[in-house]
Amino acid sequence: MTSALPFDDFRNLLANLPPADTLAEARVRTLFAKADKPQGSLGRIEDIAAWLAAWSGRAPPAVTRPLVAIFAGNHGVTRHGISPRPVVATANAVELCAAGGAAINQVCIANDLGLKVFDLALHIATADITEDAALDERGCAATMAFGMEAIAGGTDLLCLGDLGVGNSTVAAALCAALSGGRGVDWVGPGSGADAAMQARKAEVVDTALAFHGASLRDPLEALRRVGGREFAAIAGAILAARVQKIPVLLDGFAATAAAAVLHAANPAALDHCLLAGLSPEPGHARAAGRLGLRPLLDLGMSHGEGVGAALAAGLVKAAALASSGMAAAVKV
Repeated sequence: MTSALPFDDFRNLLANLPPADTLAEARVRTLFAKADKPQGSLGRIEDIAAWLAAWSGRAPPAVTRPLVAIFAGNHGVTRHGISPRPVVATANAVELCAAGGAAINQVCIANDLGLKVFDLALHIATADITEDAALDERGCAATMAFGMEAIAGGTDLLCLGDLGVGNSTVAAALCAALSGGRGVDWVGPGSGADAAMQARKAEVVDTALAFHGASLRDPLEALRRVGGREFAAIAGAILAARVQKIPVLLDGFAATAAAAVLHAANPAALDHCLLAGLSPEPGHARAAGRLGLRPLLDLGMSHGEGVGAALAAGLVKAAALASSGMAAAVKV
């Protein structure tokens, strides 16, 4: 970071996003059109392959170094009793991933995906968003920059997921700040909240929105005030992937809310992203609709850990192979 204000570099990146490679995309669509099959018979598989070419610059596309990146954070707002799970469950989930016993480990093995899990200072929860900003500007910018490091070492498909007790409430607050509405419009059961707990979640969101007020009109300010570390890191990872022309798969309500921050700053910021699937959380479907993201899968999962993105990565890899294999058979 070289600018005077911590967010300035991110604002500059968002204002100067690289475009898609439209020639690569057109070449893939032409190859499918020339293939010995009915026109458009592969449906969204053709669209996925074209999208992959557009954002990787390779036609036909290939996925050889896919990566799942999971960001884990804890939230001070959990003190209001907004989750049926204890805060320690976040660290426990990270440890299970590290030991190879989580669902995401098995899906990564099945689809030959790399996996990175990032512990974002789980021993220090963010501030309670009902009475303070979750992060200061410097801390939020530093966490975004840390998230950008997810692509270090190289990848050609980035799958993003999250872990964090209470982060469905934080996602609801962030979406409400960016898109309007009240807490009741965005909260849901999360990891199993009953009706009374959902009412508390809605009240917490409303209290946070009222406390931060007009400051939430700026997307990056909204991120630091009512977001959290995993949200900031995911936003940074999405932005880094765009700059490096790496296609992205999003998974879960929290990752979608983080993506919404970038979209609010620049509506073209998510063109290199696809949504893996929708969780049963009602706010997730609403957020996805506002972002124009149509899910690839419909499995009714609310598990987290990036499992949906890892499953969708198998579909993306298949689309790439279909494109390259059929292209080899086309007689030009």
